[in-house]
Amino acid sequence: MTDPAFDKADQPISPPRNADRDDDTIDFGFRTIQRADKARMVRGVFDSVADRYDIMNDVMSGGIHRLWKAAMIDWMAPQPHQKLIDLAGGTGDISLRFLRGGGGEACISDINHAMLEAGRGRRDLQRLAHRLSWCVANAESLPFDNHSADFVTIAFGLRNVTDRQTALHEAYRILKPGGRFLCLEFSHVQSRPLAKLYDSFSFNILPVMGQVIAGDADSYRYLAESIRTFPSKEMLADMFAEAGFAQIRVRSLSAGIACIHSGWKLD
Repeated sequence: MTDPAFDKADQPISPPRNADRDDDTIDFGFRTIQRADKARMVRGVFDSVADRYDIMNDVMSGGIHRLWKAAMIDWMAPQPHQKLIDLAGGTGDISLRFLRGGGGEACISDINHAMLEAGRGRRDLQRLAHRLSWCVANAESLPFDNHSADFVTIAFGLRNVTDRQTALHEAYRILKPGGRFLCLEFSHVQSRPLAKLYDSFSFNILPVMGQVIAGDADSYRYLAESIRTFPSKEMLADMFAEAGFAQIRVRSLSAGIACIHSGWKLD
């Protein structure tokens, strides 16, 4: 039976402007900043919203992010002997689903200490503490040994990484041979009428919701902008290939609002 979260077909989309720069500057939403400043500024965004992050995810997506995450876990089909390292794992949603879905153990890694602390306070994760570990780490320089994990994931976090290609190489490095990397990320809406509605919501309503619920309009304005400047799904698939991944597949979700990229480490 076809998963309702997945679209039946992918449509070509135009690449965003300024996807990943090779010079000393980089996009931070619609702003251009010094590359060296991005990690600090991203930490500031998530420090500000950490304690309301999960609530905002439900409100701003109408709960559909839960379907997307469930679809990714279903595609993974985790087994009791398998270990997951979840990059930009934040408050632990993916790791929780992995363990509940049959996985053996999970490590939640994130550059932002405040997000990890918010996750540690979740009762549903506390019940699984014996199968969980936590790590403050930058996805571009991970403190894990080579061949450490059966799965590596990153959900709605790759947009915020300064050097995405380096992060993909790191994901490849820490995977066991035969391991798999999956990235769930916002993408580019395929329908023009829907895209107009989506833009109106993202730039007019979402910041207001962020101000009311999380007390921070600017952080959610940045998040909306960062979606528009993220590489297209075709470009991201090419980046997977450059990092060494094989059998790369892309699944479009909800008319292209999000996509799951999957790649395997064969040796």
